[in-house]
Amino acid sequence: MTPLRKRMIEDMQLRNLSQSTQRAYLHYITGLARFYQTSPEYLSLEELREYQLYLPSKEQLQEKLTEWISEQHN
Repeated sequence: MTPLRKRMIEDMQLRNLSQSTQRAYLHYITGLARFYQTSPEYLSLEELREYQLYLPSKEQLQEKLTEWISEQHN
């Protein structure tokens, strides 16, 4: 497990997110890494935004992902 993935899991546990939400977040972050073929830690905010636009329009999930991303950059 990479340090970034471990940190993300710990942060989600601290926020008391459900297991299904955690799995969904990890699924989409894995997709992000595959989309750019690099670790998310090397991506810019613009690249994160582009990926969000790329995702299928599942508004609820996009809102949660947006919230998590903004929390990581504060």
